[in-house]
Amino acid sequence: MTKFFKCSFCNGMGKDPFDLLSPNSDCLVCHGEKIVVVQEPVRKCVFCSGSGKNPLGARVTCIVCGGKGFNHCDSNKKCTQCMGTGKSSDGLPCTGCKGFGFK
Repeated sequence: MTKFFKCSFCNGMGKDPFDLLSPNSDCLVCHGEKIVVVQEPVRKCVFCSGSGKNPLGARVTCIVCGGKGFNHCDSNKKCTQCMGTGKSSDGLPCTGCKGFGFK
């Protein structure tokens, strides 16, 4: 089953939030559709806190959720390596859970 969510990267506007190419450019995550599709079970992305943006400050999509703000995750067991934060000590995605926060 799939779930539909407002695109987190463009905040449902359908346009590139950073106007990198042009103010009229479509969002590279939802392609102007304003929504994204995620396979269930769904969890809010812990790496970007659901923003869809790279938490390291670059004007690109989150490297864990691809900008959607949500991930397909069927585990309820928190990662013991990052304690569920999805981040390693250097701020990159945890190698134990690949940034999901759960294993």
